[in-house]
Amino acid sequence: MYGEIALFSGNGNRELAEEISAALAVPLCPADVFKFSNQNIFCRLKTSVRGKDVFIIQPIAFSFDEDGQMLTVNDNLMELLIMIDTVKRDSAGRITAVVPYYGYGRTDKKDQPRVPITARLVADLVSTAGANRFLTVDLHAGQIQGFFNIPVDEITAFYILSDYIRQKNIPNAVVVAGDIGATKRSRNFAQALDLPLTVIEKRRVQQEDGSKAEVLNIIGDVNGKNCIIFDDEIDTAGTMTKAMAFLKKEGAADIYACVTHAVFSGPAIRRLQESPVKEVVATNTVSIPPHKRFAKFTQLSVASLIAEVIRRIHLGISVGELFNE
Repeated sequence: MYGEIALFSGNGNRELAEEISAALAVPLCPADVFKFSNQNIFCRLKTSVRGKDVFIIQPIAFSFDEDGQMLTVNDNLMELLIMIDTVKRDSAGRITAVVPYYGYGRTDKKDQPRVPITARLVADLVSTAGANRFLTVDLHAGQIQGFFNIPVDEITAFYILSDYIRQKNIPNAVVVAGDIGATKRSRNFAQALDLPLTVIEKRRVQQEDGSKAEVLNIIGDVNGKNCIIFDDEIDTAGTMTKAMAFLKKEGAADIYACVTHAVFSGPAIRRLQESPVKEVVATNTVSIPPHKRFAKFTQLSVASLIAEVIRRIHLGISVGELFNE
């Protein structure tokens, strides 16, 4: 049996950690996590965690600190690993890494010669640092769970997102898979909303000059319909905005984008603002600073969900039953 819950937060998404803390009615434990002038990251606990059930909340995504300075994906990954090592050396009873967004998750297989499987490497690093459990939200690929040698709880924002869309009562709607790879996820979303599914198919075709061009095709009907594009994340928004433009060309009415992770890197905000999208809906697994929020963006919180899962892990109650109720 482990001691009381001890919650810690890195600098990856302090706002979400504070919401989780409030939902659990458990205060965040004080700790200093910062960089020295030589860019080395350091962690110092201000309270003992000996024998406690420790949960460290830290997405592996870029973020911004209180001074507006950007912390890279690698900064936040190293913060996570160093914090795990710190509480391990203070004799924590059990350590759970709570990683709402799993960075490097898209490099999950060797799809070409001489490339890494970085999703596996990160899993090894988390385990080696000393984590006993891993909690995350909507992995890019389900097989990543198998990369860990420790128990993994992958929870989903599916119901938070589907409930929000259902309450909007969008008329004459259809769910759209942005590509073939998103078909299964989108099919489940369509089924939950009792809506038809259409799929955007992308093909590379050889042109007369020897070059290859991308041709889009639609499987299903979107003419005059309100389209809901469902996927796990928006990164640079290139694929998403191309899909939106194609849907408009095919006669779509209003277009909604619905994803778990709003990574919004590079030109994403500009592309979305210039796109024909009516609303972009995402959760707060990734920290979104004020300068990346725009009029058509709606953010939903996963704090209560993560808090309940932390409570269940601590008490030894089934997590799976939470999604079967």
